[in-house]
Amino acid sequence: MSENDSVKFTSSSIKVSQSALFNPTSSPLLNFPLCCQTLASNLIKTRDLVSHLISSIKDKRLSSSILCSASLALEERDREPQSKALVQTSRLGRVDEERVLISEVLVRNKDGEELERKDLELEALAALKASRANSALTVKEVQEDVHRIIDSGYFSSCAPVAVDTRDGIRLVFQVEPNQEFQGLVCEGANVLPSKFLEDSFRDGYGKVVNIRRLEDVIDSINGWYRERGLFGMVTDVEILSGGILRLQVSEAVVNNVIIRFLDRRTGEPTTGKTKPETILRQLTTKKGQVYSLHQGKRDAETVLTMGIMEDVSILPQPAGDTGKVDLVMNVVERVSGGFSAGGGISSGITSGPLSGLIGSFAYSHRNVFGRNQKFNISLERGQIDSIFRINYIDPWIQGDDKRTSRSITIQNSRTPGTLVHGQPGNNSLTIGRVTAGLEFSRPLRPKWGGTAGIIFQRAGARDERGNPIIKDSYSSPLTASGNTYDDMLLAKFEGVYTGSGDHGSSVLVFSMEQGLPVLPEWLSFNRVNARARKGVEFGPLRFLLSLSGGHVVGNFSPHEAFAIGGTNSVRGYEEGAVGSGRSHFVGCGEISFPLMGPVEGALFADYGTDLGSGPTVPGDPAGARLKPGSGYGFGVGIRVDSPLGPLRLEYAFNDRQARRFHFGVGHRN
Repeated sequence: MSENDSVKFTSSSIKVSQSALFNPTSSPLLNFPLCCQTLASNLIKTRDLVSHLISSIKDKRLSSSILCSASLALEERDREPQSKALVQTSRLGRVDEERVLISEVLVRNKDGEELERKDLELEALAALKASRANSALTVKEVQEDVHRIIDSGYFSSCAPVAVDTRDGIRLVFQVEPNQEFQGLVCEGANVLPSKFLEDSFRDGYGKVVNIRRLEDVIDSINGWYRERGLFGMVTDVEILSGGILRLQVSEAVVNNVIIRFLDRRTGEPTTGKTKPETILRQLTTKKGQVYSLHQGKRDAETVLTMGIMEDVSILPQPAGDTGKVDLVMNVVERVSGGFSAGGGISSGITSGPLSGLIGSFAYSHRNVFGRNQKFNISLERGQIDSIFRINYIDPWIQGDDKRTSRSITIQNSRTPGTLVHGQPGNNSLTIGRVTAGLEFSRPLRPKWGGTAGIIFQRAGARDERGNPIIKDSYSSPLTASGNTYDDMLLAKFEGVYTGSGDHGSSVLVFSMEQGLPVLPEWLSFNRVNARARKGVEFGPLRFLLSLSGGHVVGNFSPHEAFAIGGTNSVRGYEEGAVGSGRSHFVGCGEISFPLMGPVEGALFADYGTDLGSGPTVPGDPAGARLKPGSGYGFGVGIRVDSPLGPLRLEYAFNDRQARRFHFGVGHRN
């Protein structure tokens, strides 16, 4: 018989007492960490009951087999005075104090015969401490050695028998070994891997069952549940005839998940605006699954990331006498909508009294129709910049099981055109864009996501008076069509890989846009972009390497060329001052280190190039402005954590012996 053939798994009804779960009278505001602590506490208590059961079984065997009345049974071959004195002393209750000289110590089976397995005899003899040949013993010392034999784990019973012989008192420990392990029946283990059980018992196959080893295996099984946050454990152990070991495992299965809305002021149950199915579909915990503390914690965090809840907690409760649990999720909703105002910095403006400052005003509703759908209207206005945007997002399309989201955006923007077509002493050239797009996004696999969409854009250049223009001051064209604006219909695809989500984690982004010439005057081109980032920690130091590159093929607007140089590109240069081309490559290496509190220091070096593609841009705007096409910069900086994100102040030198300060909010792109 192979080892695995003797292992059998069955599923049976699970009985979990109410005390092993949660008290239904617990506060409804019980938070999740407290729930975890309570479950863990009850799990330990139940485990101790199993240990107590095993101990009780051993004690019961002892009490039924050893001489607990403080007397030794003698098989008297000759009634000599020494034998009579021993019996009389026992009757007087002073055996514990009297010592008897033992001439020989033996281990035999319960019938007084030699054990078939000498290794078990040696195990029993090795367990003895006081009982030795030619030693004077008390009854108490003999009883302690009996306990030691039982505690060795190999024997189910042990009885000491004193035999008066010609050479003196012979002390015989009559033992009954446990059965040899021949197979396993495990009931109720629905999530415990069979391989884990097989590996746990494989070393004991064909060997005498050792109770101490069995306790270790049970602890490892219960530890498997604890490590994974699963509410399950071994509740019963029994050795059947034929050496078959039966394990009974109890697992708490989720009976139902209930959403309960609480008033954010009083904490009392109330009627919520969010549809319960919108919350339930976010949960990975489902009916019929074994309840997992870790999974429940992740579910609570997922609901919080929806952005419509102020607080989320999970309260497991026993589901009657079924041995299952009901999960009550208490949620406190945030205010659904409102107005907001703020400010920021634009990197496209490098001169003027209000250089780069922008203000914003927005209205947002984060829970449209109670389905977690988002609706935003925003206006951003700066010295030159302006963006008006209407955006609607459905983060999970109803009826879709792939977690596909939908986004509809309409936008009218005006941004500086100085990155590509800057003029000395005149930064008034702007690029106006009107766009409308529909995008769909979904997870592709763990840590991978994809986006596909269709976008229409009309773009053109304007002077300081807002009049449309088609050429800059160097007579370079500003549109590809020769009209005052370019129309394009873009098919977009983007794939994103993200590691842990931290700034230093690995990131890979690839995107492609294809211009579709539905009408003859619409632009046709293909643009690809790639960006990668990798962070490595060496003690307190963190090294960050980031690379980006792209290429455009076809007829595209000159102002859409890749601009190189600036705060998020090659530091030490002004925005777009290195060059602009159909192709580009930018690399950055940075070492950051803690200084004090939220302040970090940084050393960095950047390099960027247009790969010689500057002249291929219509009108060669980079060549007309004598941009080098490639360059590097290096310097030092500090980072300060703030509610707005990291505040970056950097001082950089470039390869043309120029130097400048850079200020930014947030991490580099």
